[in-house]
Amino acid sequence: MVQRVRIEPLQLQHRDAWSNLARGYKAFYKTPTTDAEYDEAWRRLIAQDRVQGLVAVLGGEVVGLAHYLLHTSVWADQVCYLQDLFTTPAARGQGAARALIDTVAERARAAGASRYYWLTQENNAVARVLYERVAQHKGFIRYDYPLG
Repeated sequence: MVQRVRIEPLQLQHRDAWSNLARGYKAFYKTPTTDAEYDEAWRRLIAQDRVQGLVAVLGGEVVGLAHYLLHTSVWADQVCYLQDLFTTPAARGQGAARALIDTVAERARAAGASRYYWLTQENNAVARVLYERVAQHKGFIRYDYPLG
């Protein structure tokens, strides 16, 4: 029997599961993050302070997260950026990431966003298989200018 993935807004009771997923996400991208930064991210997400969070639940267990934000751009009043998407290795291929992407799309449409986009590393082959099925790669390359 195939289990159905359930998507829920991030809630206080998800803190431990979220922390494990967020740490897995940051480790995957080799992004050092302090405990204080995790605490501040959690605070912003729970307060819905310009960012939103969702979790994927499969078989009663939180197996994925999505963080997104709506923002203006020069060319559109409202666009949606999927900043973080991560699932446990055991949940991959079971629809959790797709359900998170689709739920953010629903919320973006409801908010009047005219565009929905995200970034990933070029070598993230597993995720890119899904991304190539649900979205269009338009060839952009990202550069980061150091500010500190």
